[in-house]
Amino acid sequence: MEWFTADAYDLSRLIFQRALAAVYLVAFLGAALQFRALIGERGMLPVPRYVARVPFRQAPSLFQLHYSDRFFALCAWAGCAVAAALLAGADGPLPLWGGMVLWLVPWALYLSIVNVGQTWYGFGWESLLLEVGFLAVFLGNDEVAPPVLVLFLLRWVLFRVEFGAGLIKMRGDACWRRLTCLYFHHETQPMPGPLSRFFHQLPRPVHRIEAAANHVTQLAVPVLLFTPQPVATGAACLMIATQLWLVLSGNFSWLNWLTIVLAVSALDLSPWHAPREFGPVPLWYEVVVIAVTVPLLALSYRPVRNLLSRRQVMNTSFDPLHLVNAYGAFGSVSRVRQEIVLEGTADPVPHEDSDWRAYEFKGKPGDVRRWPRQFAPYHLRLDWMMWFAALSPAYARPWFGPLVERLLDGDRDTLRLLRSAPFPPGAPPSYIRARLYRYRYTTWRELRETGAHWERTYVREYLAPTRLSAPAQRR
Repeated sequence: MEWFTADAYDLSRLIFQRALAAVYLVAFLGAALQFRALIGERGMLPVPRYVARVPFRQAPSLFQLHYSDRFFALCAWAGCAVAAALLAGADGPLPLWGGMVLWLVPWALYLSIVNVGQTWYGFGWESLLLEVGFLAVFLGNDEVAPPVLVLFLLRWVLFRVEFGAGLIKMRGDACWRRLTCLYFHHETQPMPGPLSRFFHQLPRPVHRIEAAANHVTQLAVPVLLFTPQPVATGAACLMIATQLWLVLSGNFSWLNWLTIVLAVSALDLSPWHAPREFGPVPLWYEVVVIAVTVPLLALSYRPVRNLLSRRQVMNTSFDPLHLVNAYGAFGSVSRVRQEIVLEGTADPVPHEDSDWRAYEFKGKPGDVRRWPRQFAPYHLRLDWMMWFAALSPAYARPWFGPLVERLLDGDRDTLRLLRSAPFPPGAPPSYIRARLYRYRYTTWRELRETGAHWERTYVREYLAPTRLSAPAQRR
């Protein structure tokens, strides 16, 4: 079938595959380095406890069959190794079926992690990586030209990512319709980056232009992905430019980078690259691609219904394999930034004048003099959930208590998630407390005079001074 492949997208496929492998590598690396404290056997939300109550059909995973911290580490580091091999182009020299199997491995491994990751893996970009990673299995290698159906499905994902985000904004917070959300967003976003304060302090007319441009890019431009070239390439380039703007303005894990990777798959780079000659497409490959495309289009019914619904939900998976999902972000924007500051004391009887020392997180604001760093595409899962916990204690109910217990216990794996801890593992604090503060960026004048990046104001007690109930609880 001559229509089945598109030689002009050979270079786009190559860039897409290598960039996707890089995102996989970051995702597996984060899993390997953070899992013990979060979901390990002695973690805050242990996998064994989760799989004991959730059946395999609801959360298919290798860890439903067997779990140990050693086995999880093996899977995570194996994912890193396979992703690195794909980044180096290991799928290219393989026979077509071999390349497909190689791409299937990281998808299956990461699906296994996400499906037992619970709260820590409940972010939209987890499902996005799985949906895109599944399609990558069928994109082919050097043996065949890129199949049109898979290229179409990748554009369909990109459309839902952007259009879903645009609709959730227009249906959500009124500030998006008034073009005023960015008066607040750069200051109140989950994890500011090193340039976020510059974006926040842009003139308000510029913020209104930002918001208007966002609506155009997310509501109008995605439709152009399904038009002939070079219009589709122009639309993809606009999306890439917008995503790079977001990369500069904050830390959003690999969401922006993966969206850029998706946009690359829509680029026609043939004017800058002579398409190579490919052999005939095997019949079995055509059958497999068509057999995958049909059910994926059928599964798109629920995301489409969600897009059309006035009660649109964002970042939702409709099937346990995360094959076709709903996306969207920042339907509402916080007007003020609140942060939880965890503090410990060695005093046997705590009081207000005790020597309370703060735990510093790697990414989330704490010390007012510390300038935010760039972490994305790496995902600091605990830091992100601390932002949600400051919005409402309900977000923190499953894991905040276990976090405090582990700090009181001096748990080494938990302390490794932090930038600095005032108490070493061998000498944990007697008590932990949590206080809620309102944070705001200092003005340029205040920054020059005080050296403080943030100004904070005490709001209330989030957690009263707490200790372990008995020494027997210590591990």
